[in-house]
Amino acid sequence: MTIKGLSHFLFSVSDLENSINFYQNVFNAQLLMRGNSTAYFDLQGMWLALNEEKAIPRNEIKESYTHIAFSIDEAEFEHTYEKLMGMNINILQGRARDEKDKKSIYFTDPDGHKFEFHTGTLEDRMNYYKQEKNHMIFFK
Repeated sequence: MTIKGLSHFLFSVSDLENSINFYQNVFNAQLLMRGNSTAYFDLQGMWLALNEEKAIPRNEIKESYTHIAFSIDEAEFEHTYEKLMGMNINILQGRARDEKDKKSIYFTDPDGHKFEFHTGTLEDRMNYYKQEKNHMIFFK
């Protein structure tokens, strides 16, 4: 078996209408289809799906660093932060970081799924680690 790429992201949500509004307004995702308990979006060529499951308990995992990060231009960082603040999005305190590691905004959706808007690239991160993290072993 060969993995050909990412198929889609699916998030279990407690309120489909509320989550549709969140993904449209925060990510500018294009709603493609909506059913009684599901919705599909196009997010810059990525398939994003929501599945409403009201009976599942929702607890934000405050200790976990698990999240999905999306790239944004550094020139848009402040505007993006202000937009999220104006929408009363739950913005999380980010980890302390060196400016060479670029900027990030961490936040959650209405059900506690964690996201990041990040201004850096994998190349930026690898270069930063090669310069600053002597304990790391690099294979490429």
